[in-house]
Amino acid sequence: MIVRKFPIEHLDPINLLGQNDANVRHIERVLPVRITLREGTITVAGDDAAVTVAARALEQLVDLAERGKVIEEADVATALGASRKNGNGARLAEAYEGAPGYAFDRRAVRPRSPTQAEYMKALEDFDVVFGIGPAGTGKTYLAVASAVNALRRKNVDRIVLVRPAVEAGESLGFLPGDMQEKVDPYLRPMYDALSDMMSYDKMRRYIELGVIEIAPLAFMRGRTLHNSFVILDEAQNTTVRQMKMFLTRLGVNSRAVVTGDVTQIDLKSPEASGLVRIQSILGGVPGVKFIYFHPEDVVRHRLVREILYAFEQYHARVNGKEEDGVGETLEPGVAGKDGEPALDAPQAGSAPRFEAGARPEAGAPAGDRSAPGPAPPPVPAEDAPGPGRSGPSL
Repeated sequence: MIVRKFPIEHLDPINLLGQNDANVRHIERVLPVRITLREGTITVAGDDAAVTVAARALEQLVDLAERGKVIEEADVATALGASRKNGNGARLAEAYEGAPGYAFDRRAVRPRSPTQAEYMKALEDFDVVFGIGPAGTGKTYLAVASAVNALRRKNVDRIVLVRPAVEAGESLGFLPGDMQEKVDPYLRPMYDALSDMMSYDKMRRYIELGVIEIAPLAFMRGRTLHNSFVILDEAQNTTVRQMKMFLTRLGVNSRAVVTGDVTQIDLKSPEASGLVRIQSILGGVPGVKFIYFHPEDVVRHRLVREILYAFEQYHARVNGKEEDGVGETLEPGVAGKDGEPALDAPQAGSAPRFEAGARPEAGAPAGDRSAPGPAPPPVPAEDAPGPGRSGPSL
């Protein structure tokens, strides 16, 4: 057994260790070590290998706390993942450098994981951003926050929030009311995000004036959206045709954010999802940015992360492959299904890819896609060329 010590007299213990030492308990759940705090010093005891990993993680977390960051479980998971890779990953604190933060009427919004920091930077720098990954990683919430901030700064004149009206595996039948009342149940998550950033009266006034518009994807056909911040949520439930239709609505001085989780596709033919195929279609287009989230980026209840890991193991047993919420060959440097070649690795300067402490090794950095990805899957029967048709219409 070996012991390592870290003096933290200059830090607020709660900022580093979390409420009720939650961050310490997280490390102890993942590694066979014992961590104690006495007289301003953290002591780590255990086997040599485990203490080495825990010490590297704590060094990263102390560095982050010294820069004013309140340490959260997502930071702990990321630090453990980087430490397990023999400490060769990028410094955790560097991932947050340059990431924007917003202060609204009701709360402040800031990145809570390195991938969220990369995502928020992309929302500021790119006109079209795709956020792809599992539930609970803040994809939609941060996109709405960026849109409200752009509206407040008068960078855009309105916000358009769009969602496909696809039921999650059950039929609700015909819903009562007018169009707005019919689609409200599908768009409730966007209302929830907006209500965190402005008062109910302001949100209602903006909706009545058309400054904020919440609409189903089906009503986007034929429109041109100038000076708008447009968000398409649950994009895994779009077809390729719908994805093309949505992206070509952009007008002058407009931005688009597309979010979704390709492991929760509710279409009858999941292989036809527009979010899956769009990555090979737009992978090499300048000005388009793909950000990939993973279970370690989950910022909901800690059990959500563990549930995602459990499903990974289940899919690995059933399908003989790992599934972490991003799908097959969607990230640069990750080998494809049945040995297909991986996409080109990102160029130097791309944001680092961090791994969770308890998660199997997977993936390389998610940076810009400088070259087209693999060929798209075979065209479904309904899109196949027929008599008098030259080919599939996207």
